[in-house]
Amino acid sequence: MMPDLDEYKWIVPDFIWELDEHIDFDKLIKALPDADDLARLLPDFDKIGESFTSLKGFFSPGENNFSCILDALMSFCNCVLGSSGETAFRATDQGYENDKQYKKLKYQRMLERLEKENKELRKLVLQRDDKGIHQRKLKKSLIDMYSEVLDILSDYDASYNTQDHLPRVVVVGDQSAGKTSVLEMIAQARIFPRGSGEMMTRSPVKVTLSEGPHHVALFKDSSREFDLTKEEDLAALRNEIEIRMRNSVKEGCTVSTETISLSVKGPGLQRMVLVDLPGVISTVTSGMAPDTKETIFSISKAYMQNPNAIILCIQDGSVDAERSIVTDLVSQMDPQGKRTIFVLTKVDLAEKNVASPSRIQQIIEGKLFPMKALGYFAVVTGKGNSSESIDSIKEYEEEFFQNSKLLKTCMLKAHQVTTKNLSLAVSDCFWKMVRESVEQQADAFKATRFNLETEWKNNYPRLRELDRNELFEKAKNEILDEVISLTQVTPKHWEEILQKTLWERVSTHVIENIYLPAAQTMNSGTFNTTVDIKLKQWTDKQLPNKAVEVAWETLQEEFSRFMTEQKGKEHDDIFDKLKQAVKEESIKRHRWNERAEDSLRVIQHNALEDRSISDKQQWDAAIHFMEETLQSRLKDTESVIEDMVGPDWKKRWLYWVGRTKEQHIRNETKNELEKLIKCNEDHAAYLANDEVTTVRKNLEARGVTVDPCLIKDTWHQIYRRYFLKTALSHCNLCRRGFYYYQRHFVDSELECNDIVLFWRIQRMLAITANTLRQQLTNTEVRRLEKNVKEVLEDFAEDNEKKVKLLTGKRVQLAEDLSENILYFLHAFVAKRL
Repeated sequence: MMPDLDEYKWIVPDFIWELDEHIDFDKLIKALPDADDLARLLPDFDKIGESFTSLKGFFSPGENNFSCILDALMSFCNCVLGSSGETAFRATDQGYENDKQYKKLKYQRMLERLEKENKELRKLVLQRDDKGIHQRKLKKSLIDMYSEVLDILSDYDASYNTQDHLPRVVVVGDQSAGKTSVLEMIAQARIFPRGSGEMMTRSPVKVTLSEGPHHVALFKDSSREFDLTKEEDLAALRNEIEIRMRNSVKEGCTVSTETISLSVKGPGLQRMVLVDLPGVISTVTSGMAPDTKETIFSISKAYMQNPNAIILCIQDGSVDAERSIVTDLVSQMDPQGKRTIFVLTKVDLAEKNVASPSRIQQIIEGKLFPMKALGYFAVVTGKGNSSESIDSIKEYEEEFFQNSKLLKTCMLKAHQVTTKNLSLAVSDCFWKMVRESVEQQADAFKATRFNLETEWKNNYPRLRELDRNELFEKAKNEILDEVISLTQVTPKHWEEILQKTLWERVSTHVIENIYLPAAQTMNSGTFNTTVDIKLKQWTDKQLPNKAVEVAWETLQEEFSRFMTEQKGKEHDDIFDKLKQAVKEESIKRHRWNERAEDSLRVIQHNALEDRSISDKQQWDAAIHFMEETLQSRLKDTESVIEDMVGPDWKKRWLYWVGRTKEQHIRNETKNELEKLIKCNEDHAAYLANDEVTTVRKNLEARGVTVDPCLIKDTWHQIYRRYFLKTALSHCNLCRRGFYYYQRHFVDSELECNDIVLFWRIQRMLAITANTLRQQLTNTEVRRLEKNVKEVLEDFAEDNEKKVKLLTGKRVQLAEDLSENILYFLHAFVAKRL
């Protein structure tokens, strides 16, 4: 059945031409059992046929040489095999004679050579395609897309009460049982950190294996590729994995539940997704967290309880099976063994140390302990030297099993040994499980999405579905627009607010500490001297600092007003917490220009030194300013006196209220003090001791006992009211005093120095407000805008902050709807079908 290959002898391997000389196919077919029994001992040649077919499809129709060669190889395989085989780990329990077993092993080696040739051809094609010879766009591989589905579902599970049951291969075993070494043999690279007896796997590691032209590895969240053919890249990869594991472990813990995602590509790798879990321990040693054992058990159970997860149970063959912990754990999670594959490691040590080899046979056949499994395998993963290469381990494994008594005496069957057969078996089981479960999972998530969409339509019919990131971007644009609105505030508005607020802050100091003390002096010269001294002291120590505080608070208030102002129907209260947090953080980061106070001090000092009122309009404005200020103080004083003496006779009759005993005493004292002022309208601001005694005796004569301190306290308010009323009357007289002011009050009894004082104060307030407004609009608003942008950028990178500030049912529902689960699942199902 072999075609004529004379023209292609230059490319067909030499052993093809030697087959007729060394193998009598007729005798071989007669010597072997029927085709079904033979197929169970061999790898899955359906895969080999599919590989040849796919390999043939890589070449264009013009490449006849490769097509003919592939046709020849496929014809040869079909001639030899007859019918397709089943999966590698299904085996019969019948034994064969030693000579037949030897012939079968020899024939298997020949087929392995064929597979090696196939692998080299596939690698050549992948490299040619990788260099762009065919000029076609490569799509994402099936296994990579499936791995993305698992990553998305893991995040989806954390945010919504849904569990995915998609298959993955879960690798579990006792600590130091060799599970990581098995994984490295399947990945064909020493990619995991090394350790001697200590715990190295501290968090789950998801490894996605796929075929590619180059043997490389990369992390899910990184674009760096590690070349697994270079030792320096391998060392860097192991170090990176170890760093990520340690960073994922929280303080006070030994292991972490956070999964590290890693992809490994290379020629001949079996496509599958494996999860390496921390090794199960029996005792917590020093340096470990007290709950380490329980945490490892819970992590292992969480992965194994997935009904579609394939459990790769690793058992150390060099120790007694009775000491194993993981077998009992696996038995609990999969009692029937329908998704468990048992792997016995370190068989070379087991054969050397075990007194009875039949004990190993009992383990492999599942008769030593009650744990059931879908398949049983025995592997050797090296001699225990961490510097061994994968190729040397493979050679050692093949050499061991070729000479092993376990295989020669039929205690182990050929398909149950070597990590290569294990890899094929696990891959077959994995994809079979995927085909059976992925469509069911897609339907489940489709139903969940339908429910979420219905819930959204019922609760938020007029709103678009915006997830948390989209909402943040919308809020960010609104906040930036509101900050820009600060630059559009008119100068007049700024100056009015600043002047009004600054006067509210300093008016008490001006009246109580400057104006009233100066007004008690006897002549205008002393008045002006007192005012100048106190203004100078005030300007040097307090005024600039108070002005900067007012400007900063005014900027905050305006910023808050724009941030919190509701915009009618367009206002969305879901942004309120975010806006408040941005406002507070921006204000916290803002620092006012330190030189502002020094420059402002000079400006204020020069403004207060000016006494020249240029026109009548300014004079009248100063009088109006003074009258407003004094009337406000007079009103406050009247209120204090009313509280002291109680309601007058009108209120007592109209509202039926009375005075307390203290108020009655205060009222009598007030009446007595008012008589004193009427007698002497030029009375000083303070009572003399003899005057206090006179008032007290007059009150006692009317049956009112009063304390001297109460008399002085009442006098302060009575005199203050009298002084303010007198000052207001003086303001009215000074309305016609501008003419005398221009003549410096020569030949006039009228003196209006207090009007000049208030004009100086008013002018200082205007100049200060103008200076602060310029600093606000030219510098501080822009700096605040910069701070807001920085805060928004920081918040955008902080997912925890966004989750905290953008909350509520609406956000969570939109988050669930935004997941791309259905897209990936449908794409996966379509490609698989």
